Amino acid sequence: MQKKMQVVQTLLDTLPFIRKFSGQTVVVKYGGAAQVNPELKEKFAQDIVLMHLVGIKPVVVHGGGPKITQLLGDLGIETEFVDGQRVTSKEAMRIAEMVLSGEVNKEIVSMLNDHGSKAIGISGKDAQFILARAKDRSRWGYTGVIEEINAEVVENLMKEHFIPVIAPIAASKDPGEPGFNINADLAASRIAVALKATKVVFLTDTPGVLDGDGQLIGTLGSEKIELLKNEGVISGGMVPKVDACLEAIRGGVQKAHIIDGRIEHSLLLEIFTSEGVGTQIVH
Repeated sequence: MQKKMQVVQTLLDTLPFIRKFSGQTVVVKYGGAAQVNPELKEKFAQDIVLMHLVGIKPVVVHGGGPKITQLLGDLGIETEFVDGQRVTSKEAMRIAEMVLSGEVNKEIVSMLNDHGSKAIGISGKDAQFILARAKDRSRWGYTGVIEEINAEVVENLMKEHFIPVIAPIAASKDPGEPGFNINADLAASRIAVALKATKVVFLTDTPGVLDGDGQLIGTLGSEKIELLKNEGVISGGMVPKVDACLEAIRGGVQKAHIIDGRIEHSLLLEIFTSEGVGTQIVH
């Protein structure tokens, strides 16, 4: 009986958060170990479906970098990263689109559908939902920068109670272009702003943003972030993540979170508990 009462109390403890976030849009950037480990994939799917069932409107934006790198390696195509972002040659662009829009996107959609939700996968090319330009063609190739997002495409899907699952491949305004590979963190940020999301949550393979001693920083503002970047404490792949968080906050998203996707149900812990997990980025 005691265990049953604990379950009831846990459910009651979530009520204020369910009430607060019901009807709100939450964008989740899905990547890292949570996208690879079979058990974590199941927990993630359960988290998203539960959020959807209690009235939250989740939108999943996913990466797929390790699978892209693996296939490029199998095909003998070199991979280069600058400041945590992939340099995308024309050959790499074809592989990125195949992996992201094909393999990864459909795997996530199937996983969510298997858990009883109604998920649908799209990329930025669908209905030209995301339009982009080259970041710097000579240096970055077909790595793109988002210029426009047609939020209505995703909003219409949510009105029909779909969970949108978005691959970060953008269309180009110029006919004949193969499109652009978009950093998934930055795509999640821009999509969150366009959808007027309450939160954007980034699942990573670290506890959050760490200080110079390797300790978790619970809350960060823009000034502290710039200081840590200048000191080299925030570097590599964490740079586009914190930049994406700042862009979201400046665009009107209430809070951005960088959490440890290696923890089971970290998404629910972040949204439905007062303590939360990871690092929150605030104004």
